[in-house]
Amino acid sequence: MPAAPEVLRPHAETAYADELAALAAADDRPRPARWRLSPWAVATYLLGGTLPDGTVVSPKYVGPRRIVEVAVTTLATDRALLLLGVPGTAKTWVSEHLAAAVSGDSTLLVQGTAGTPEEAIRYGWNYARLLAEGPSRGALVPSPVMRAMAEGGTARVEELTRIPADVQDSLITILSEKTLPIPELGEEVQAVRGFNLIATANDRDRGVNELSSALRRRFNTVVLPLPASLEEEVDIVARRVGELGRSLELPAVPSGSAEIRRVVTVFRELRDGVTADGRTKVKSPSGSLSTAEAISVVTSGLALAAHFGDGVLRPADIASGLLGAVVRDPAADRLVWQEYLEGVVRERDDWKDFYRGCRDATAR
Repeated sequence: MPAAPEVLRPHAETAYADELAALAAADDRPRPARWRLSPWAVATYLLGGTLPDGTVVSPKYVGPRRIVEVAVTTLATDRALLLLGVPGTAKTWVSEHLAAAVSGDSTLLVQGTAGTPEEAIRYGWNYARLLAEGPSRGALVPSPVMRAMAEGGTARVEELTRIPADVQDSLITILSEKTLPIPELGEEVQAVRGFNLIATANDRDRGVNELSSALRRRFNTVVLPLPASLEEEVDIVARRVGELGRSLELPAVPSGSAEIRRVVTVFRELRDGVTADGRTKVKSPSGSLSTAEAISVVTSGLALAAHFGDGVLRPADIASGLLGAVVRDPAADRLVWQEYLEGVVRERDDWKDFYRGCRDATAR
């Protein structure tokens, strides 16, 4: 019998099963109904730490501790959690790991898009069975939210503000009354203790499908900020690139890699509109230049170095990816990038190789 294929990206509860098991074994604090871990242990899982038996729990989120504590505490109440932030602030990542630590299942997921139907949040029907036997429980197809309600688990709704407003509002009864009516059967599904919901939303999507005040009141909103310092962002990028690199069998990059630091510096300066020393103002491009995009640029560079180079990450390997991340608008963003390249990067004595790599990529 052939071996099972390796999963490219295991769910959090699978990838970090050893850490979750060690936390559960060491966790002697009170746990809310149907939680796998106590709130303290959930926060430790997200933020990292060392357990009494010496087990090292890796940090999943690098940022203010209070943000994680508020998010975890919210899930222990009857309020739903809304993770809000600009693109690339780890909203999805935090959502997945919270669900994995709280209920052991991060897969009860609704992906929000402009075409998300109400059935994705409420329920649908198996139309073959519906035609054969009429409305029945057997013909009903539960949504991830309905399953979480029935099982006392944690449901996730990604990109809530991308979902049409009338579909968003189907959550109001679920979150306020903790029940989901099924009029076709004259029944309802009542939420079991332990049920809660985590939603994510993008700050920049305001005005597209902005949440109604009635729905927003059902959430406790936690804003995930961009990394506060260069060192913090470099640490995040290095850590995630290392994890991705191992799964893709790419060369290892030291935590303090010069190329990671340069990419993060470029992103932060263009994002903030000023150089790190505060002396020179620069124009900002139209893209978000998030931490997630920096991770993507460096990972792509590692792949180039591994497959078409000598395995050592060099400026030429990351230049094309960096250009693609910065220049989203071919006209306006290209001018912004060229001004930054010639006015800032070129003047840094220890960035000569980086300047040449970026200049050559831009000239193609």
